[in-house]
Amino acid sequence: MMINPYLPEEAVITAVKPQTEDTNTYTLKLSDPEKQKGFTFLPGQFVMISILGWGEAAFSISSSPSRHGSFDCTIRNVGDVSGSLINYVNNGTVGVRGPYGRPWPVEEAKGKDVLIIAGGLGLAPIRPMIMEVMQNRGEYLRLEILYGAKTPLDMLFRDEFEKWAETDNYNFLATVDVVPDGVEWEGRTGLVTALLDEVETTPRRSVVLTCGPEIMMKFVVAGLLARGFRKDQVFLSLERRMKCGVGKCGHCQVGTRFVCKDGPVFTYADINGLADKIV
Repeated sequence: MMINPYLPEEAVITAVKPQTEDTNTYTLKLSDPEKQKGFTFLPGQFVMISILGWGEAAFSISSSPSRHGSFDCTIRNVGDVSGSLINYVNNGTVGVRGPYGRPWPVEEAKGKDVLIIAGGLGLAPIRPMIMEVMQNRGEYLRLEILYGAKTPLDMLFRDEFEKWAETDNYNFLATVDVVPDGVEWEGRTGLVTALLDEVETTPRRSVVLTCGPEIMMKFVVAGLLARGFRKDQVFLSLERRMKCGVGKCGHCQVGTRFVCKDGPVFTYADINGLADKIV
């Protein structure tokens, strides 16, 4: 979309929706109506958001790709840019570059079972793919989601879980590490990898999408391979150390790959064996 990949476009924050104590979903709209009209993305891609005086950082788009009037980014307060953004309210302005990156396998997943395994904030980059499957339900087979968070209060998009459950051929399993005193939780307790024992999806005609802490993905991949899934049908979103977004600065280089340009979505076959091994 952008002619100059280093020049951000002005965007206005039109809504801020709290997800957890330190995480919000920001709805953004490019100030130029024509450029917003031409803004399109695929599930799994990201944008670079800049704030004057604080810098620039990469954030995944967390909204449906079929919504063209605006887009969402779900952001946790963990750094200078996100820490500054957490204080923004409606009508605040930021700079936006993108979208960038390799998306989730939208086309490859058609006609197959889709198994999604997310941990914590890792559900945000996968949410557009969930919405893509649900909005085009006849093009995909079973949709199964495993989601883990530290506590029930750290779960994202909790108000959408019931709506997701209304779709056909669907299974949702959730777990938390701990349940704080005074917090109601009737679900499972433990690591998300323990849910692999309950999955209905098999390696036959399926794809797996996973995103979360790298240590989580390491054990998720090990569990999937032990159950017969192939390395080339497991897709991971890495999203680490991205700085320029266009593969020029080398900040996010992993072995011979650049996370921002060659990813952030990779198959496990893509990254298995790289010198700078991640998972």
